[in-house]
Amino acid sequence: MTDTNATEVATNIKENEKNPYAYLDRDFTSEKYKIEVRGLPKYYGIGEFKKLLNEKLELQSCKVKPPRRGSGWLYVCFRSEECRQKAIATINGILWKNNKLTAQVAKPAPDPFVKRKLEEESNVNKHLKTHDETSNDSPTDRIKSQTIPLWKMPYSEQLELKQKQMETILINMGDQMLKENKALTDWIISQKKMYNGLPCKLQNILSTNTIEAYRNKCEFTVGKNSDQNKVMIGFRLASYASGSTAVGPIDDLCHIPESMKSAVKILETFIHESNLEPFNPVDHSGYWRQVTVRTTRANHLMLIVAIHPQDLSDEELQKLKSQLRIFFETGKGVDAHVTSLYFQLIDKKSTGSETSDSLYHISGTEYIEETLLGIKFRVSPQAFFQVNPLAAEILYKAAIDLAEPTTDTSLLDVCCGTGTIGICFSKYCGEVLGIEIIPDAIKDAKENAVKNGITNCEFFVGKAEDLLAPAIQRTTKSNIIAVVDPPRAGLPQKALLTLRKAKKLNRVIYISCNPRAAMKNLIDLARPSSKQFLGEPLIPVKAIAVDMFPHTNHCELILCLERLSNAMKLNK
Repeated sequence: MTDTNATEVATNIKENEKNPYAYLDRDFTSEKYKIEVRGLPKYYGIGEFKKLLNEKLELQSCKVKPPRRGSGWLYVCFRSEECRQKAIATINGILWKNNKLTAQVAKPAPDPFVKRKLEEESNVNKHLKTHDETSNDSPTDRIKSQTIPLWKMPYSEQLELKQKQMETILINMGDQMLKENKALTDWIISQKKMYNGLPCKLQNILSTNTIEAYRNKCEFTVGKNSDQNKVMIGFRLASYASGSTAVGPIDDLCHIPESMKSAVKILETFIHESNLEPFNPVDHSGYWRQVTVRTTRANHLMLIVAIHPQDLSDEELQKLKSQLRIFFETGKGVDAHVTSLYFQLIDKKSTGSETSDSLYHISGTEYIEETLLGIKFRVSPQAFFQVNPLAAEILYKAAIDLAEPTTDTSLLDVCCGTGTIGICFSKYCGEVLGIEIIPDAIKDAKENAVKNGITNCEFFVGKAEDLLAPAIQRTTKSNIIAVVDPPRAGLPQKALLTLRKAKKLNRVIYISCNPRAAMKNLIDLARPSSKQFLGEPLIPVKAIAVDMFPHTNHCELILCLERLSNAMKLNK
């Protein structure tokens, strides 16, 4: 970058930092064409409302933003002024769930980063400063506090803490189930007497002996250090909304393996020598955005280097890919021992909608391999795979023990990823049908079954809410068990209702990485039978926590759910 260009960039950043609405003149933002919808019913689902907008009214919204749960109003965003005006005209005055809706233009929200900076400047005389300025902690300690907040606590105490947290969650769950389904009163009271206030038996928390360097995947941000004078690959020191874009080091994070740290440090050298600036989230200038690193116990290392292309030509991008490949194959990057190298283009604000089309394989193998319970699994760049393989083996063994499958069991592996759970279950049941939304993960799952000589597994790509019903119809065994391992937000309502009304399904193994977020799913499965909630309620009879993430506040919880009639028989 020339001195002139650098000066222009600096000037633009300063100007943008004084205007909280400057972002509206850059790339497309959902804030630009926003409306406010009021008059909403007290109880409704966001999915239901989206269906009203996009299917019934054909309004092509791109985002729905409720300000808080239970609000009588929300924001809806569109991609053009024409779409916004059509939405206002269509929504105003319509009846939905016996409520009359109104719609009007909504003002865009100010950029939270710029807003924070302006507030700091206006309060300078009151000595109000940013978290960066007031914190006495070093960047290293701040990163530790954010990523491994329990790092100072002895591990035995961490396990005690997490076991107690799971007890609290289960108690709340039992209370909520009782509130929503009075028919559970006798059952829950008897369970609480038996299990010290819990609605089901909670076994002792499980963990591995390896509590350091356990992560096999990390997504790092490329940015500048807190002094803004050095390129750094690491984690953000604070959120954008809190007024910080600085990146902190990963050197002293005990949960990240040395091979990952080494690869990141070596890549920092390449980025520095490229003379291309890291991406700046304030004004969306710059190039280098993020780096994803995946490792395996077979010493495979996958590197996915993501860049915002800005105005780089195809020829320049091709040259950059070639330079990156040479750097890791024969240059200074050889010591990183990268076995699979990818280059990714991310030119959108959010990476959530990125597809494999933006990924370019430029060196090494197209995937890496990991072994779980003696079975080999291949892992593609965007496929989900448990981040702690040793703990994953414990998790899967516990799930199999709770499920108690037989050769007359059809197992539904919902949100199956690369097929790890279903394939590990396969020798204990008659057949496995896996469902996953990510195409590359399903390719991996199918290949994993073939490579391991497993013939009783089938995998299907698509949304769980669309594929569950046909998958259930496809089963050939007299008994169905579902293993559900959904994202943090839980299982979509339609998928949940499909499971509940499946007559041959008597048991669900629900694996949650965020049990509090899963609460709604679990309460809905336990609701009394109705026109909406067909089928007998499914209620928890056993639970077990697995510490997949030592030194963090996170913990996996496995719940075994049974039909109410079966649960009552087990209780006698």
